Amino acid sequence: MTQALHALTNKGLLVLPHVRVQNANAISSPLTHGFPSITAFLGLQWALERKLVDAGIDSLFFEKVGVVCHWHEEQVSDGFVKTFRLTRNPVDKDGSTAAIVEEGRIHLDISLVFQVGVAEDAAENPLGADLAVRQALAWKIRDLLSTMRIAGGSVIHHKPQPGQFITPSLILMDADAQKRAEQFRLLRRRLLPGFALVGRDDLLAQRLTQLQAQDANATTLDAWLDLARFNWRSHEKPLADGKTKIVWSHDRPKDAGWLVPIPVGYGALSELYEPGQVANARDGETPLRFVESLYSVGQWVSPHRMDNISDLLWWADSQPERGLYRARSSYVPPEPEPDAPETAHAPDDNGESESSLTNAATAASH
Repeated sequence: MTQALHALTNKGLLVLPHVRVQNANAISSPLTHGFPSITAFLGLQWALERKLVDAGIDSLFFEKVGVVCHWHEEQVSDGFVKTFRLTRNPVDKDGSTAAIVEEGRIHLDISLVFQVGVAEDAAENPLGADLAVRQALAWKIRDLLSTMRIAGGSVIHHKPQPGQFITPSLILMDADAQKRAEQFRLLRRRLLPGFALVGRDDLLAQRLTQLQAQDANATTLDAWLDLARFNWRSHEKPLADGKTKIVWSHDRPKDAGWLVPIPVGYGALSELYEPGQVANARDGETPLRFVESLYSVGQWVSPHRMDNISDLLWWADSQPERGLYRARSSYVPPEPEPDAPETAHAPDDNGESESSLTNAATAASH
């Protein structure tokens, strides 16, 4: 977004470790829940950039964002069937009972990693400053973040646990690849224990190919639902005495990882309307377009299994001419072992094909 308007030179990382968030939005889309949508963190990135401009820091531009979850507590009831814990609001001014608005809330302990850059025409380069100046700027940004909302949740102060690193840092990434890899090895230690959310569009494309080999009418929605669950199937196993035994097994490989269905952005439902053309719009000065959620598959990966900082980061891919506004992940899965199952193969070049889903596809299938 912003980097398209400015030529960026130096690249750096802004690391905000162990940010405690209370009552964030746990409902990430009409079909998923359990963790805020990655689009919420892209929105946070842009909001924080504007906040810095208002504070007089206009030389830093935010390009990508990564999120690592260390702890979470979704506000749901106990039991096999879980429901969200809802708030009972005060009575209305006439004494009548206030309506209950269903909402999902979650408490989080997360670390945020932003890739930042500096414009060539910037009056000053904070990434090129000495360590003390960069550290002071990182703390200022951390203090500004405390005044903001993250996925609708409040940032709260907390006492760090033994061994936790809560000091923010602004790191200038080295131009040399080997030195940059060493910087990331040092950084990822601060992100442990925890899991980073990455995109796995490649697995969705692979599963669709497998399903279409069995049924030519299989859709991307079928592949998405298939990856979102364990599919148990029975088969007969011959025994030594000539009899057979029914054996149940699922189709999820052991090394498939922690896969989750996630929303990744929005797809257009209408044309792009000029400002003021749609009545009662929230912002009368910005073009407006009606959209719906796009879905894909994500994976929770421990940072120690990553070798490159780009594996951790998400970036925004806006294609207004196609009506596509979605988040992209730079994660590259490791090469599979020689005896690994076919479903664990690395993505092909065409794995980037539009494998996301829309609510319209869901409605059509049901």
